[in-house]
Amino acid sequence: MSNIFFKMLNGIAQFVNKLNESLGRLTAWLVVAMVGLTLYDVVMRYLFHNGSIAVQELEWHLFGIIILFGAGYTLKHGDHVRVDLIYSSAKLTDRHRAIIDVVGTFAFLIPFSALVIWTSIPFAYEAYIHAEMSPDPGGLRYRWLLKGAVPLGFALLALQALANAFTALASLSPRDQ
Repeated sequence: MSNIFFKMLNGIAQFVNKLNESLGRLTAWLVVAMVGLTLYDVVMRYLFHNGSIAVQELEWHLFGIIILFGAGYTLKHGDHVRVDLIYSSAKLTDRHRAIIDVVGTFAFLIPFSALVIWTSIPFAYEAYIHAEMSPDPGGLRYRWLLKGAVPLGFALLALQALANAFTALASLSPRDQ
């Protein structure tokens, strides 16, 4: 029974890993687009004295999407911010690190992600219902899309956290040999 359970968890973890890997690679291309857009904006503003509010807003919209959709990818690759005072200690075994990962995920990361998702859904919904757009003349329409990316980004982060926790739990379980 436990072998079937861990195979199921492993399958879920693999699916989430592939999802966040794909979104992470797509997000990396958004970074390239944002750099190009920023270069265009700087050249237009400082060389031609012709700035655009829409271009400036698009820069920070892309930045927000990059952060939100890149978080799960970053967590998948272990490049997220972590307090390494204890975790990187030479005295810790891989088993101890797995326990810290599972406890940290379920005690901190999942509840925080759930809180952000829970509180940002009404925020995004209101923006969608009112077709929220930039208050600035010449600004972007569809600001609700960016606000809708908040719960989605944190859902992807929470899914990756669960996938990592499933992998850590599997490493803690005794193997059937």
